[in-house]
Amino acid sequence: MPAGRQKRRLMGEINVVPYIDVMLVLLIIFMVTAPLLTQGIEVELPKVGAEPMDPDRYIESEALVLSVDRDGRLYLNLVEPETPVDSGVAVERAAALLSRNPDRPVMVRADARASYGDVAAAMRVLQDAGAGQIGMVTDPEELTAPGGR
Repeated sequence: MPAGRQKRRLMGEINVVPYIDVMLVLLIIFMVTAPLLTQGIEVELPKVGAEPMDPDRYIESEALVLSVDRDGRLYLNLVEPETPVDSGVAVERAAALLSRNPDRPVMVRADARASYGDVAAAMRVLQDAGAGQIGMVTDPEELTAPGGR
């Protein structure tokens, strides 16, 4: 063996530091993009002066929310939030979700410009799916100063 060369031992360990760096970058990407993916459709909620609900019980990620846009189209948040569904499909999918978790909060999120009949039909869809209590999602009413308009 030449004098300048020594025999090197093979290293039997994996260097995981680069994998940890990649994992942290992916974690940050998912944390930033996840809220953007759950936005769903855009509706203009009616302004109503009502008591706010308990936020721990009605977290939108676990609540079943049936949205009604101004044209009367229905959207389910836990299935395909940006794809309109007809009432028959909405009943089937909502019933399947409620059969797995009967205590799941159920909400109707309707555009302020949607017709009363469309909102009532959406509530009927949820009743047909087996929802016992149905809540309405609204924006808080803006308070005016006393005596002013």
